[in-house]
Amino acid sequence: MREIYFMINLNILIVEGNPREENNDFIKAGIPTHTESLKDSLAFFTKELTFDVVNPSSDKDIETIKSKLSNYDGLIWGGSSLNIYNYTPEIKRQIEFMRECQKKVKNILAICWGMQVAVTAAGGVVKKANQSNIGIANEIVINDRGLLNPIYKNKKTNFNSPAFNFDEVETLPNNCSLFASNKINKIQSLYFETNVSKIWGLQYHPEISYEKMISLIEFRKQRLIENRKVFQNENEIQNHILFIKKEISASDKYQRMLELKNWIDIIKLK
Repeated sequence: MREIYFMINLNILIVEGNPREENNDFIKAGIPTHTESLKDSLAFFTKELTFDVVNPSSDKDIETIKSKLSNYDGLIWGGSSLNIYNYTPEIKRQIEFMRECQKKVKNILAICWGMQVAVTAAGGVVKKANQSNIGIANEIVINDRGLLNPIYKNKKTNFNSPAFNFDEVETLPNNCSLFASNKINKIQSLYFETNVSKIWGLQYHPEISYEKMISLIEFRKQRLIENRKVFQNENEIQNHILFIKKEISASDKYQRMLELKNWIDIIKLK
């Protein structure tokens, strides 16, 4: 029987990467927001966390959160449909907020878009990827350096994970370590320290279920065919969904989300 660890009195700031309009579309479609997914997944390991949520793109009272950043034990920055190289005002606000976080928050878990924002804020470069992970990233391999880091404690060295990305990190920030790769994205996870922050970056999504990924594919299917041109038609999409459904049967929820538990444990030991 697996042991579940309970943490007490950890204050966590969740940064919502999607603009409010995108989240409203999720809600209308019956799809959980990324913040809701994070809370649900963390609750699998502990219900003793206190959360604040901030949306740098949409919130008007962002200065209030900035003033108390140093009070948080950790910060999790989730996914988004934005592309960082477009450099719109809402993206600029997120980058600037990340720079503030890197000055004041000791432990940052940056997932997908969050990793791309963290890298950009620290001087790295993100570009449009040549290939995309749509709903799943296959055969992510942890390298020797990654295996030594507690974020991957008890994690299988070769694994599949929910993922959904069209962009990737091209250039790492200074003093940044690559932890994991797959055939589509060389940089699937990384680690670096800047100012007071220790930053773990994951391109894939341990916090999102495959079921939600299927819902996202259905939600975005026209964009995937017409704009992104990832699929030629809906039949290709349905075949891809069947492939992901097979992974649901084969995957282990605890293993899939293990990075979340390990990150909480890292904070507990500080």
